Amino acid sequence: MQIEVVVYNIESALRAQEGGADRIELCDNPGEGGTTPSYGTIEAVRQNVNMDLYVMIRPRGGDFLYSNYEFHSMKRDIHQCQKISVDGVVFGILNEEGVIDKKRCKELIDKAKPLKVTCHRAFDMARDPFEALEDCIEAGFDRILTSGGQLQALEGADLIGQLIKKANGRIAIMPGSGVNENTVEEIIKKSGAKEIHFSATAFRESGMKFKNQNIAGMGSLEGSEFKLRTVDAARVKIMRQLAEAALALRVS
Repeated sequence: MQIEVVVYNIESALRAQEGGADRIELCDNPGEGGTTPSYGTIEAVRQNVNMDLYVMIRPRGGDFLYSNYEFHSMKRDIHQCQKISVDGVVFGILNEEGVIDKKRCKELIDKAKPLKVTCHRAFDMARDPFEALEDCIEAGFDRILTSGGQLQALEGADLIGQLIKKANGRIAIMPGSGVNENTVEEIIKKSGAKEIHFSATAFRESGMKFKNQNIAGMGSLEGSEFKLRTVDAARVKIMRQLAEAALALRVS
């Protein structure tokens, strides 16, 4: 069982490693579903973790239909990731008809070599999951992160299982979204997945003694400077135990 933890800052990466994750997906902007983190953050994480480090290559939130300017920025971000010696990158591009943009994806995949490449949940926004599966294989992706086209992976677990069977070892299929202690066993039972993706999110209080409550969140109602996102290392350990036990039962 391969355990991937999505993280949004340096502290979270360290906590994921403490919990025994096999791999992390490093992103920025959790409220946008993840965008490309800063060069400095990627470098600091690379220098301080010894597990596989995959980096999100996504120039903005919103859809996965990118302009030429955005596509160029993705190529530059991949180049920077290669210089820092990360292990993989994560991206996905669709055309306006909801089909995987094989030409652009292949161009990025070729540029990223020898890094491993995961197609993120742009896959779930494609018009047909089985068409998208074959397109991802043809483009050269190593892995697909998917919720089975649903809001959460538990709801899409049956489709994830069908995708795994259809892939037949040609590409890895990894469930993600809503994967936690209450859902992981059922997701694996239904899908037979051998990789899982989750956040194990926790929050801790800021160390600030002075707190100006008048402008918490810098004027936004969605955030607060005094509540910091991290990863619960104990939850990562529990998730591995649950996932491995569920897979063992399914295999037996």
